[in-house]
Amino acid sequence: MNIARLPTQNQPIVYIILLNWNGWQNTVACLDSLKRLEYANYHVLMVDNGSSDDSVVHIRASHPGVTILETGRNLGYSGGCNVGIRRALEEDADYVWLLNNDTIVDPNALSAMVRTAEADTRVGAVGSVLYYLDNPERIQAWGGGRVFFWTGRSRHILNPVHGAGPHYLTGTSILLRRHALDDTGLLDEKTFFMYWEDVDFSFRLRKAGWRLAVADKSIVLHREHAATGKHNSLLDYYYSESAVLFFRRYAPIPAWPISIGVLGRLVKRGLRGNLPSFIATLRGSFAGLRKG
Repeated sequence: MNIARLPTQNQPIVYIILLNWNGWQNTVACLDSLKRLEYANYHVLMVDNGSSDDSVVHIRASHPGVTILETGRNLGYSGGCNVGIRRALEEDADYVWLLNNDTIVDPNALSAMVRTAEADTRVGAVGSVLYYLDNPERIQAWGGGRVFFWTGRSRHILNPVHGAGPHYLTGTSILLRRHALDDTGLLDEKTFFMYWEDVDFSFRLRKAGWRLAVADKSIVLHREHAATGKHNSLLDYYYSESAVLFFRRYAPIPAWPISIGVLGRLVKRGLRGNLPSFIATLRGSFAGLRKG
């Protein structure tokens, strides 16, 4: 299908950051979908986060024009994304689009986000409406979600919101304004190896006076947990560690949401009968309490 692309004249320059870790098949599919974007003034930076499955070889073969940055080891989600963000800022990026490699984007996804950002200079970040790739009629997140300090949890928003809007935008698809990055800094890779880094970044943006917005015409299909697996112990460890670290940083009384959140996750995994996940959750929670 031929897409009538918008003219590049006066279009802001967008750098798209894809992070790959042993998932070249998903990355290739995502890159294929990016070729159909209506928006024309973009560059793709694919960051390979220390893959061991010959990802770089496969991606170069299928998309030889894509710039590939190799970290040499797994820097985590925050660290890997920051490699791409730094390169984009060294170049002439007006915006940086952090996009999960396990996504398929609608041709209008990027142009809708840029229009939303350009309409209000106070907007520091714009999110997409996410749908499940295996169930495209079902919404995964309307751009982001909210944090509940009394339960120690966060929850994705599933419908359009008015007024206060989301507390955070999910890092699955988030367009970042260059000036907002200059103002607030990059993802906190020293604290968050993976998970909750997007929530932390959103909170820092809002604290600095930037607004969060959702482009309702920016549609992205997401293959949930493609990189780690739905009930992977690694996911449980890092999610629990990062959750504890987040509430230590932001909760008025950290002990309450940390205790309730950890207890809830342990009960859920205990009822599931998944001992490795239970242990990983416990270990990750203690790691979050010890760190820093």
